[in-house]
Amino acid sequence: MYSRLREADSQDMGCLVSTPKDTGGNRRRPGSIGEVSVYVPGLRIPKPVDFSQSLSGHVSKTLVERLTAMRTRIVVMAGQEALTITRTRRKTTTQHGRSTLADLHQALEDYLPVLLGLVSDGSQLQFKVQFIWVNQEDDAEETAMFNAWYEVLSVLHLMAVLSLSQANLLLLPRTSADFYQPKASEESRRASIDIFLKAAGYLDCAVRHVLPRLPSELRRNLPVDLAEGVLRALCLQALGQGVDIQLGMAIDSTKATLAVKRRLACEMVKYWQQAQDNLMNLPLSNGWGEKHRHFVKWKYVEAKAAAYYYHGLILDEGNTEKSHGMAVAALQAADEYFEESKKACEVFNAAHPLSRNPPLWGTMKYLSEKIPKDTSSKVRINRDLYSHEKNMGTAPTLPDFALALKPNEYQLPPVDPSWNENVQLGYIGTNEVKRG
Repeated sequence: MYSRLREADSQDMGCLVSTPKDTGGNRRRPGSIGEVSVYVPGLRIPKPVDFSQSLSGHVSKTLVERLTAMRTRIVVMAGQEALTITRTRRKTTTQHGRSTLADLHQALEDYLPVLLGLVSDGSQLQFKVQFIWVNQEDDAEETAMFNAWYEVLSVLHLMAVLSLSQANLLLLPRTSADFYQPKASEESRRASIDIFLKAAGYLDCAVRHVLPRLPSELRRNLPVDLAEGVLRALCLQALGQGVDIQLGMAIDSTKATLAVKRRLACEMVKYWQQAQDNLMNLPLSNGWGEKHRHFVKWKYVEAKAAAYYYHGLILDEGNTEKSHGMAVAALQAADEYFEESKKACEVFNAAHPLSRNPPLWGTMKYLSEKIPKDTSSKVRINRDLYSHEKNMGTAPTLPDFALALKPNEYQLPPVDPSWNENVQLGYIGTNEVKRG
C-alpha cells in the first residue's frame, strides 16, 4: 500500500516476488474516498491461486476444490468492495439486505480454518502454494510469497480493514428525526466500540502470533502496509478511536464527572502518541502511507486539546492563585492544540486520496464550542481576580493513566475438520486419491 518492494529473483521456499506489472482486475486508484470519520487503509486484493497444480498429489481433490472455491469467492468480493472505495457510500447492501462488508468478512472467517490446514503442525504444505496479493490503490504492484503464513497475515489484515470500514460507516453522522443536527446514534456509537475492539484484536493477533511465523528475511521484505509498525499503529488507533467514542458518550451523560472525562482524554492521547511512535521510522513517504501519518498526527493533536481542556477545568477547581494560573495555562494549551488540530485536519484531507470531514459532531463538536469560550472566560476571570497580567508559562504536565481499553483477544481458529479426513485417508504424500 505504501511503497514499492525490492524484487527477489529466487523462488525457493517462502521467497517473495514483487513485480511492477499489469495485475489484472478492474482496480483503479481512487482520487477521493469521501467522508472520513475513521481512517481506513486501502484494501489489499488477493489474486487467483491455482491450488490444484500446487497441491496435486498432496491433498484430496475435494479439499483442493473447497480451498479454490472459498478463495475465489473472496477474490471476487474483495475486487467488488475495492471498487466502492472510489465513490462515497453510506451503506452497500446485497439483494438479501446484508452488508457486502459483512459478507466478505464472513467469507474470510470461513476460509481461515481451511487455510490453516496448510500450516498445521509445521506442515511443508505451507511452502507449496504461491499466494499473491495486490494493493488496491496501486495496480502496478503485487506481492507473492510461497508461504501460507503470508496468506494468513493478509487475511487478518483484510478482516481488520473491513471492520474499520464498517466503523466508519456507522460513525458518519446522519440527520436525526427532528432535523436538528447530524450525528451518529448512541446505538451506532456503542456498536462501533465493539467493532474497534475486534479490529484491534485481529491486528494484535497478526503481530503476536502470525508475524513471528515468517522468516526474518520475508518479514523485512513485506510490503510496508504489513510491517509490524503499521499493524501496531492501526491497532492503537482503533483503540484510540474507541476511547474517543467513549469520551463523546461521557460528554452526553449527566453522570460522568470531569475526572472521568479527563481520564478518557488523557488515555486517548497515549494511544495516539504510541500509534505515531510506531509509524515514526517507516518509509511512508507517498500515497496512502503519507495520508495515514497525517491522520494519526491530526488525532494526536486533537486528543491533546481535549486532555488539556479537562485538565484545565479540574485545576481551576483549586482555590489558589497557583492552581488558577496552571488552569489558565492548560486551557490556553488546549486552545492552541485545537487550532493546530484544525490545520492538521486540512492537511490530512488534502493528502491523496482526497477526503472530507463529515458534519462536526460528538466530542469535537462539543469541544469546538467550549474550548475557545472557556479559555477566554478563565483568562479574563483570572486577570480580574489577581489584578494583573501574568505569564502563565508552559502548560502543566498531563496526568498519566493506565490504558484501560484493550483489543479483543482473538485466537486463530482450529483447523477445519476436513483436514483430519484428508490425513486419515492417507492423501498427503500420495499421487492418487481413492474415494471409498
